[in-house]
Amino acid sequence: MRAIEVPEYGDASVLTSTDKEVPEPGPGELRIAVEAAGINFADIMQRRGQYPGGPEPPYVPGMEAAGSIDAIGDGVDRSVGDRVVAMTTGGYAEYAIAPAGAVFDVPVSMSSEEAAGFPVQFLTAYSALFTLGDLTAEDSVLIHAAAGGVGTAATQLAANASATVFGTASTSEKLELADKLGVDHPINYTEVAFDEKISNLTDQHGVDLILDGVGGETTTESFDCLSPFGTLVAFGAASGQPGTVDTGTILFNNASVYGFHLGQSMQHDPERILQSVPELTELLLDGKLSVIVGETFDLSAVGAAHEYIEDRRSVGKVVLQP
Repeated sequence: MRAIEVPEYGDASVLTSTDKEVPEPGPGELRIAVEAAGINFADIMQRRGQYPGGPEPPYVPGMEAAGSIDAIGDGVDRSVGDRVVAMTTGGYAEYAIAPAGAVFDVPVSMSSEEAAGFPVQFLTAYSALFTLGDLTAEDSVLIHAAAGGVGTAATQLAANASATVFGTASTSEKLELADKLGVDHPINYTEVAFDEKISNLTDQHGVDLILDGVGGETTTESFDCLSPFGTLVAFGAASGQPGTVDTGTILFNNASVYGFHLGQSMQHDPERILQSVPELTELLLDGKLSVIVGETFDLSAVGAAHEYIEDRRSVGKVVLQP
């Protein structure tokens, strides 16, 4: 089978197309004939060697694989031919092995490309907004990178909850998308300091919740946007640098800070994370949520796909097609 391998840490040029034997599922596992694989910024950080606890080279990257089941291990109550999407490892390949507990059915109306953009984005967004952030209709939320993968999911969920949504992005195209998805106050952070803008828009009160997948200076400046007793949820570091937390700022503003890592959460308490799947699936089927697929790339163009994201040109989810 065709697969993409990271033989050593580095830039996008290290991504190498290889031929590997088709893997066999073990007990509690199944094999997916991959039709679409989601790309996450975590894949890029792993490739760079910047991801704590990430895989050691050589390895096949990819955290999301959508397609059909073509082989089943012992103890798995599934059928060959079922259309599914899985949170797994090794998704950048024609076949991927996944644990049965991390596999979800794909609705008939959803394409494989859309399915590949569902698990990581929507489970992260839901957990950050509601499980940790306790977002309600009376609250306001700032979503950084509102036109990105998690951002587009979080924007729709927050808008469906009738919260007041502030969203940052870097271009007018991205802001137009964020606006269509439910951002009440789109902010171009390349043209204006977002913390000053939010201070003006909220009469210096700030917002109740912030979703930060950027890290670096964005995290530091975000604390200036929090209302008293507000909450910041950090779920990524797309800037390449983790955010820093000043305990004095937290103390005197009565702020709360949570970190959220989907993979670790699935290991520690999967039921807590997966309890949102029925609700999310219903919202998708009812047309109240959409998976925003920005660009698709052939598996052989994986390097270009990574660079496309690193250059901040991407909107929504970027997907590979084996």
